[in-house]
Amino acid sequence: MGNKESNKLEWIILVVCIISFFINNTVFVPDIMESRNIVAAREMVYDGNWMIPTMNGELRLEKPPLPTWLTALAEAVSPDNLGLQRAMAGLAACLLVFFFYKIGILIMHNKRYAFTSTLILCTCYNIILMGRTASWDIYCHAFMLGAVYFLIKAFTARDHFWKYYIGAGLFMGLSFMSKGPVSFYAVLLPFLLSYCYFYRPSMQGKWKMVTTMIAICLIIGSWWYLYIYLFHSNMMAYVAGKESSSWINHNVRSWFYYWDFFLEAGVWALLLLSAIFLPIWSKIDRKKKEYLFPYIWMIVTIILLSFFPEKKKRYLLPVMISASYIMGYLMLVWAGRMHLRRMRVDRIIYRINAWLVAVVVAALPIIAYPFVYRPGYISLPMYIVLSIIIWAITIYLIFSAVKLKPFALLNGLLTLFLIAECFMLPLLKNIVNNPEMKSIAETQDVKELKGIPFYYNQKNDIRIEMVYAAHRKIRPLDATNVDSVEAAMPCVILTHKRINEELPASLWKKADSTYIGRYDDNRRPKGTQRYSDSFIYHVTLLKKK
Repeated sequence: MGNKESNKLEWIILVVCIISFFINNTVFVPDIMESRNIVAAREMVYDGNWMIPTMNGELRLEKPPLPTWLTALAEAVSPDNLGLQRAMAGLAACLLVFFFYKIGILIMHNKRYAFTSTLILCTCYNIILMGRTASWDIYCHAFMLGAVYFLIKAFTARDHFWKYYIGAGLFMGLSFMSKGPVSFYAVLLPFLLSYCYFYRPSMQGKWKMVTTMIAICLIIGSWWYLYIYLFHSNMMAYVAGKESSSWINHNVRSWFYYWDFFLEAGVWALLLLSAIFLPIWSKIDRKKKEYLFPYIWMIVTIILLSFFPEKKKRYLLPVMISASYIMGYLMLVWAGRMHLRRMRVDRIIYRINAWLVAVVVAALPIIAYPFVYRPGYISLPMYIVLSIIIWAITIYLIFSAVKLKPFALLNGLLTLFLIAECFMLPLLKNIVNNPEMKSIAETQDVKELKGIPFYYNQKNDIRIEMVYAAHRKIRPLDATNVDSVEAAMPCVILTHKRINEELPASLWKKADSTYIGRYDDNRRPKGTQRYSDSFIYHVTLLKKK
C-alpha cells in the first residue's frame, strides 16, 4: 500500500473519529458518573482545589485527578461548556483509536486490516458511549493502549529500545493517574499474557530498560498519592478501604454476568460471535497467530474481569479493543474468500450476518414510528426523509449480501452511523431526555438567590446530578434542629416535600420563607423505570425575621 493511499485511510479515520466523538455530543443530559467528574472539575477551578479535589465541598480522593484536571481545563477555558468538557474525553477516545490503528499495523503488517478493525471499533456501542461522555474509563484505557503500542515496538525493534520502554513507562503512569490500577488489570495484563504466549519476546539485555520503565511509571503514577498521603493520610486510608470494599461488596454479580459481552459491540454483535466461532469451521485460521493473539487477549480479559465481584457493563470497554481486531480479521478473510467455491460455510455465515443487519436497519423506521412521530418530536416530512435515507442504505446492505461484498457491508453501516450521529441524534433529545424537565439550573437566574448558600435536608442524601445542575455546592443541614437552620440563614433549602412539612413549626417564629419553585431534574421521562422522586425538590429561600 502506497503512502498516498495510507494517508487517505488515516484521514478517513480522523473524520470518523470527529463525527463519532464530537458531533452533537451535548444531546444527552449528564449522568451520575459525568456529574461527579464535572462537579469536581468546577470546584478545582473556582475553589482552587487542583491538588486536593473536592466534590460538593467534600474531599474526592476515590479516583486519581488526571481526567478531572483535563475537564477543569475545559471549564477554565469555557465555563459550563458541556460540549467542550465531553470533548476532552473525545480526545482521549481519538488517542485510543490512534494507538489501536498503529497496533493493528504492528500485529498484521497490513494497513487494510488495521483500517477495517479501526472502523469497526469506532462503531462499537461501548466505545462511542465512552468517547461521548466525561468519564474516567476512556482516559485510562487510551493511555494504556499507548503503553501497549510502545511495548510491542520495544519487543520487535532491532534498536532504539530505550525510547520505547520510556514511552511505555510514561503512558503506564498516565493510565494510573487516570483510574489507578484498573487498566493494568483489564488491558496490560491480558495483553502481556497473550502476547508472551504467542510471540515469546526476548528480554535478554533489556532488564535495565524494563526497570527504568517501571520506575517512570511509579514516579508519574504515584506522586499524587504520595502528596495526598502526606497531607491527608487518614482520609486516604479511609478511601483505600472504602474502594477495596466496593470492589468486593458493591454491584456484586455472578461470575457469568459478562456472558453477553458481545452485545457491547452493538450492531456488530453477530459479527463478533461469528469471529469467536471462526476456528470451528476454518482449519486455516485456527493456527494463525494474527487471529489467535487478539482472540486469546479478548478471552483472558473477560476471564479476569469475571473474577472481580463488582461488575458493570461499561467495564467491558477493554474487551472491545481485542474483539475489534478479530472482527477486522474476519472481514478481511471474508473479502478474500467469498468467491472461492470451497469456502461455502464462510459464504453462508457472511450472508446470515449481512441479511440480518439489512433486515434490522430496514425495520428501524417502522419500529421508531410510534416513538418519534409525535407532536414536538419530529415532523412528518423529516420522518419521511430519514426513512428514505435509511431504506437507501438498506438497499446497499442487501447488495453487499447478494454480491458477497464484506467491505460494502462495513461501508453501509459506517454511513448509517455517521448520518445518525450528524442528523438523527438531535431528534432523540426530547425522546430520550425528559421533555418536562424543569431543572434546578434555572435558579441561577433568580436574583434573590445570588450569593445565598444552598442546603438540603440531610435526612435524605442528595443526588450529585442536582449539585451539577444547580452549578453550586448544596451542603447538608439538620432541618429538624431550629438552631442549625437559624444559624444558616439566609439560605436556600431543598426539600422533597413543601418546607412546612419537613421543618419544625417553631422555626416560623424566627424565619420568613419565599417559595422559589418545584424543580424536576429527572433525565428520563415520566413512566420510565429511571424516573425517580429523588430528583424532585421544592426550593425555598429562608431569611430571619
